[in-house]
Amino acid sequence: MKGYLIVNHFLQGEKFDEINSFLLESAKKHNITLICRTNARLTADLPTDLEECREYFKNEEIDFALFWDKDIRLAYFLEKCGVRVFNPSHAIERCDDKSLTYLSLLGEGVPMPKTVVFPKTYFRLSELPDDLIDAIEESLGYPVVVKECYGSFGKQVYLSNCREELIGIIKECSPSPLIFQEFIASSRGRDLRLNVVGDRVLTAMERRNDGDFRANITNGGYMVPHTASEKEQELAIRVCRILGLDFAGVDLLFGEDGSPVLCEVNSNAHFINIFRLTGVNVADGIMSYILQEAAK
Repeated sequence: MKGYLIVNHFLQGEKFDEINSFLLESAKKHNITLICRTNARLTADLPTDLEECREYFKNEEIDFALFWDKDIRLAYFLEKCGVRVFNPSHAIERCDDKSLTYLSLLGEGVPMPKTVVFPKTYFRLSELPDDLIDAIEESLGYPVVVKECYGSFGKQVYLSNCREELIGIIKECSPSPLIFQEFIASSRGRDLRLNVVGDRVLTAMERRNDGDFRANITNGGYMVPHTASEKEQELAIRVCRILGLDFAGVDLLFGEDGSPVLCEVNSNAHFINIFRLTGVNVADGIMSYILQEAAK
């Protein structure tokens, strides 16, 4: 088999290079020829005509694209060209936009924090309707979690403790799309990361942060081994099925009774930390899954 590993040309650094190396080495172990292409270089190489693009991939003998990026427009274009993309463009889009994650899972029996999706704005806000802030306060209370819909590593997630603080965060973030969620106090500074591939949870860990409400490692958190319960595994797998994902990192919160509550879903979750903790190489699981899908 032969495929492209698609990465972002404009997002570079040691941690990204390390992930790419893991994926490329794993492909070799599985006798898969995997060629790393950036979204910018591939776009520059592709013809503008759709039929010519289809011929391009046919001549290159490309069987699939492992899409380790969030450039959903390119992913969608590759699918139009007949390339099997892991993960599919619609699944990446649903994960990349936290409001779409919530709306896609709403009504599907997935336990999630109570959520308000903020209305779309076009410009930086100087004033806010009082009734809108009233509604958020009434629905969610304080403290309330504010999330920019696009963000990674917990960097665009904020905790507001009062009305003045909430208004300040909204104005500062505008016009970025936002969601507001109830604060799950029982999960302060703690969450779970489950790595799902296909219909299996390959590995899991608990993340803890003693100085921040966010458990992310990049915010000063640390890792603890965790054996995922049957309930946690079932939830993570079901969420991935609903969203149409081939693989993902599913983040779960601890509900008041200890039951799992969905936090976020990452379509191309970093897996180096969990490998160092558990010794489980998620890249190997992804390559085995690609081979299984090809056999179908």
